[in-house]
Amino acid sequence: MPSVLLIEDDGVIARSIGAHLRHGGLDVEWAEDGDKGLRKLRYENHDVAVIDLMLPGVDGWALTQAARREGIATPILIVSARSSEHDKVHALEIGADDYLAKPFGMRELMARVHAALRRSQIAPVPLRTGPITVHGLEVDPDQQRAFLVSDDGTRRDARLTPTEFRLLYVLAQNSGRAMSRDELQQRVWNVPYRPRDRSVDVCVRKLREKIDRKASHTYLQTHYGIGYRFDPAPHSL
Repeated sequence: MPSVLLIEDDGVIARSIGAHLRHGGLDVEWAEDGDKGLRKLRYENHDVAVIDLMLPGVDGWALTQAARREGIATPILIVSARSSEHDKVHALEIGADDYLAKPFGMRELMARVHAALRRSQIAPVPLRTGPITVHGLEVDPDQQRAFLVSDDGTRRDARLTPTEFRLLYVLAQNSGRAMSRDELQQRVWNVPYRPRDRSVDVCVRKLREKIDRKASHTYLQTHYGIGYRFDPAPHSL
């Protein structure tokens, strides 16, 4: 059952929205302020977030910006009594996926939520299994080792730690796809991402020292505003 996180400080409105969403076959979690809502976005898995702008604590603007800055990719539908074009455009510019001005009909809200769900449920690219070999690099899950491969076929162990290898292999399996720090933290460390935790960035830096700087290509690319992707590219001259 798809999960909707509703962040709304007005209890009457929240209960009404929650009842209609549940009647439409959705699971609903409610957060009554921005601080609690941001924590839920960070540490829980929701398919869509419905966020009011005027919240106590962290407001909807700052919440949306923080979520996108931290790489949280949950679709965000803003609902607000502010209905000016400027407000709508600004919300979309800072990372919201949709904007619905109050007052609105519940049928329209349901339609917007379901549209956000459809957009987010794109089938992922099937993961590659077994050794991955690209442009002078071999990533071998059976040995849990990565090798730098020279033009004559000579293989040299990159001497990665187990965590460095897991991070490299997860990225290589998803070659070409930008992966958020949150997703990487959960896939590699099996813990939710915390904004002050620089584990992903430190591990990427170590991988670049051990692989990118010693090969003919760079493999780990920074995807600004999201995270990292595995995308081999020749070193710039």
